[in-house]
Amino acid sequence: MTAPALAPAAGGNATTSPQRHGRLALGLLSPTFVVLALVIVYPLVSAIRESLYRKEGGLDESGFVVEGDKFVGIDNYSAVFSGEVADRFWNAFFNTTFFTVVGVAIEVVLGVAMALVMHHALRGRGMVRASILVPWAVPTAMSALLWQWIFQADGIANEILNTQILWTTDGFQAKIAVLIADTWKTAPFVGLLVLAGLQMIPNDVYEAARVDGASTWRTFWRITLPLVKPALLVAMLFRVMDVLRIFDLPYVLIGPRKQSVETLSMLAFEDANQVRYGPAAAYATILFLYVAIVAYTFVKILGADLIGEARVRDKDAKKRRAKAQAVEA
Repeated sequence: MTAPALAPAAGGNATTSPQRHGRLALGLLSPTFVVLALVIVYPLVSAIRESLYRKEGGLDESGFVVEGDKFVGIDNYSAVFSGEVADRFWNAFFNTTFFTVVGVAIEVVLGVAMALVMHHALRGRGMVRASILVPWAVPTAMSALLWQWIFQADGIANEILNTQILWTTDGFQAKIAVLIADTWKTAPFVGLLVLAGLQMIPNDVYEAARVDGASTWRTFWRITLPLVKPALLVAMLFRVMDVLRIFDLPYVLIGPRKQSVETLSMLAFEDANQVRYGPAAAYATILFLYVAIVAYTFVKILGADLIGEARVRDKDAKKRRAKAQAVEA
């Protein structure tokens, strides 16, 4: 006859007590929370507060000099959507969205192609991977200067095309120049993440497809693309959020106040540079909300698994099924 199991001591240790385990986890994570509060929450709250004020100057009704910030509520936001400012804002909004949609689409296609080349290259695999990833290591400002030299009137681009296109002047050709430069730099990033997903696919799956007589194209659509989808969605999400904040590439390559390439970040920078901190903060807040909505939609609708929630749900589901089977037995 076996003795009955003793109940755990009151309180237990960090392993047996959920309360102590929770306090230990909170203590270990508290430095991270403090850093996040300092670098994310505080600047965000400060920007929202600044967007409710406007810098005042000049004389009041009594002839006294007026200086400092004045609380204007949502006037900075309403000014964005009225008058000439509205036209400039919607143009920048369109440019930002255009670069995001078209640029990310091109980068995904080229990134997947690069990943397939890096994954299947046999001879010189290290050299191929290094050469493809070099553009990603180049700073954006230096990349913009490089492409500015290429797109000069007497540059290499016009020499190759045997034409005289003014790439860096205001016009649709400036959009094309920005897309080319951005794709050259960031498509390797997509390729790197997709390559990591390709290396997780077991070779047995491809061998089974070959035995079944599946063509290369059908294997890609039915096996490779579905299995690499999680890594591809994460790469797309990162690139979408990055391009929505695009600033330095068009600013250096084309220049400021160019209607064809002006983005929301450039609007915020210009107002801040002119000491109009309230309107600049309003632009930044609108851009933050735009990025947040796009990211939330991306995660919820397309199912980008950023923190392994799908794996956690699968493990929980397996545990529940195991418990149910044990109870039935």
